[in-house]
Amino acid sequence: MPNSPTVAEAAAQGRADRRKAEKQASLFRLRQPIPQNIFTSVGFVVPALLVLVWMAVSGLGLVKPLFLPSPFAVLDEAWRQLSTGILLQDAAVSTYRIVVGWLSAMVLAVPIGILMGNFRIFEGALEPLISTVRYMPVVALIPLSILWAGIGDEQKILILFLGTFFQMALMVMDNVKNIDINLIRAGQTLGFSDTEILWRIILPAAMPGIWDTFRITIGWTWTYLVVAELVAAQTGLGRRIMDAQRYLATDTIIFGTLFIGLLGLVTDLLFKRVGRSMFRWAADR
Repeated sequence: MPNSPTVAEAAAQGRADRRKAEKQASLFRLRQPIPQNIFTSVGFVVPALLVLVWMAVSGLGLVKPLFLPSPFAVLDEAWRQLSTGILLQDAAVSTYRIVVGWLSAMVLAVPIGILMGNFRIFEGALEPLISTVRYMPVVALIPLSILWAGIGDEQKILILFLGTFFQMALMVMDNVKNIDINLIRAGQTLGFSDTEILWRIILPAAMPGIWDTFRITIGWTWTYLVVAELVAAQTGLGRRIMDAQRYLATDTIIFGTLFIGLLGLVTDLLFKRVGRSMFRWAADR
């Protein structure tokens, strides 16, 4: 007959079971941290499940390849573009347009957002106009962008600028307005001038939020890429997708779309990592 556990062993086992149950329950508790390995792992679960469903649907012939090619057909198209150099060429051209368009928007949006966030006169003068224009569809501005900038890279960059600038300016304004007012009052108590309060208190306090605005808006810029390369583009990821639409090459369309999403994800992760390094003092970083 096996030895029965002692009281101490039973108590230890009970505590271990309770800790395990509490750990499992904490995964679904509001705002509770979870282990990093679990956090990272679950990020692969949903995409993996979607790929399995995709493989099953295409493998069983539930959808015609014309409408949904198999993952293997998309991988073949990826290899074709990579081996012929088309992919790297398109990616380089599109990345150049994204970076220049986003930087152009940032150079103007940051100072304008800071002015609107700190001075009511600028907010009253500019916020209604910017809020109105940001709701205008960028596609509708393509004819004007061609008249203003021609059909070269300048027109593509202008579309990316228009799709990003207005949202970025308003988000920077909110980043500046939402800092703790007590920080400003502390600076006034210490005798700081308005310029000193702006440079030594407001901007450092708002920078983590502004950096997140950069991260979010460059993601929006990627979403406008196909629209920007819609007219008279000879190369680019968006141009490749539009050409594939003409010939019903759905494998090319799906791969191009996924690849743009992957580049956007890499950009997002890069901004997150740099932000954590720059703003270690900020909460929730």
